[in-house]
Amino acid sequence: MDIVGKILAGRYEILEKIGEGGMALVYKARCNLLNRYVAVKVLKPEYAKDDTFVKRFRAEAQSAASLAHPNIVSVYDVGSEDGINYIVMELLESKTLKDYIEEHGAMPNDLVLKVSAQIASALEAAHKAHIIHRDIKPQNIMIEDNGRIKITDFGIAMALNSTQLTQTNSVMGSVHYLPPEQANGKGSTVKSDIYSLGILMYELLTGSVPFKGDTAVEIALKHMKEKIPSVRKQNPTIPQSVENIILKATAKNPKNRYDSVREMYNDLQ
Repeated sequence: MDIVGKILAGRYEILEKIGEGGMALVYKARCNLLNRYVAVKVLKPEYAKDDTFVKRFRAEAQSAASLAHPNIVSVYDVGSEDGINYIVMELLESKTLKDYIEEHGAMPNDLVLKVSAQIASALEAAHKAHIIHRDIKPQNIMIEDNGRIKITDFGIAMALNSTQLTQTNSVMGSVHYLPPEQANGKGSTVKSDIYSLGILMYELLTGSVPFKGDTAVEIALKHMKEKIPSVRKQNPTIPQSVENIILKATAKNPKNRYDSVREMYNDLQ
């Protein structure tokens, strides 16, 4: 599906493809009405055929558009035209946290705390608006040169259940951060985002994810059954208090996790 050159809604002129995720293609576009550049995220055709998914995609995108927070990518518009389902959002020229890890490996301890606190602050705003991200992972978080982060994909994040744990790129990327209750097909709560943030912190501090495997199902089972390895064994400079945050955030039983992302934020501070 090549839509370069197309004008959506009579105003968004698609200039070039700039990215691709498991469920969507991302294009740089010019909004001819406001004379500014934007990012247009377009659902891949295989998802656009699923009416239930499209309805959810649109509803979540509209919810995301109501979120105003310095650490959340702004959503400007959502629409559908000629079978193209799209979200228009703020265009960022920055890299993702996944890019950072691939380029630099583990992040300095103090920067991990700053980044994690920003993510927690953004999630708190979302949770107050009754929006659960469901897919917190480094591919969905942009980091600017000054260390400020922005979470993206609130509109497209989709709860995975056990029947969807097939080996696709979208799931293989997400399953490394998958809470046990989502792996079980029990759905998501605010505590699911807390778990994923704990796993993300582990990866930022060590440069690798805690659980690996050849298939999505194998990795999901490890999230459900295996104890998370110690970050301090890999890097003794990490304070015990930081490891304690990760252990609490990634408790297998949601009841043993932080009650809210605000609690986690306070500990990070």
